[in-house]
Amino acid sequence: MKITKRSWKEKLQDVKDFPRIAPIPEKIRHKWGKGNLVIPSPLEVNALMEQIPPGKLTTIGCIREFLARSHGVEMACPLTTGIFVRIAAEAAMESEKEGHAETTPWWRTLQTDGSLHPKFPGAIETQMLRLEKEGHTILSSKHSMFIQGCEKKLHHFH
Repeated sequence: MKITKRSWKEKLQDVKDFPRIAPIPEKIRHKWGKGNLVIPSPLEVNALMEQIPPGKLTTIGCIREFLARSHGVEMACPLTTGIFVRIAAEAAMESEKEGHAETTPWWRTLQTDGSLHPKFPGAIETQMLRLEKEGHTILSSKHSMFIQGCEKKLHHFH
């Protein structure tokens, strides 16, 4: 039996039973504390990424903070939020390749520390080119690439 690989757009639409609220797992309480976390849906993460206007940026950490606030919990799951950010980026690239002009501006989402995301479509190079095209200056450190003045360019979710 042949297994058909799902497209990134199909993965984005696969909301299962998300968003879901759950207790913070015992094994990560030493780092995150007690309470509840939200496991967001991929579409919820994508919707936040779509809000970032040209010239502005967000981080996975900012997305997680907003998700936690909007669901009334202590945190958003770092693992699934990061996975869903990547799925949103890959789905947008699939749409671009199909000729759709309006897609999620995934390149405006940085890692929590403000660095460019090596697992995004086209790796850091594609994200860097799109950010530079929007007027951002990229700085290089020993192990990562960052946006100059990133903190001042962060979009605030409401």
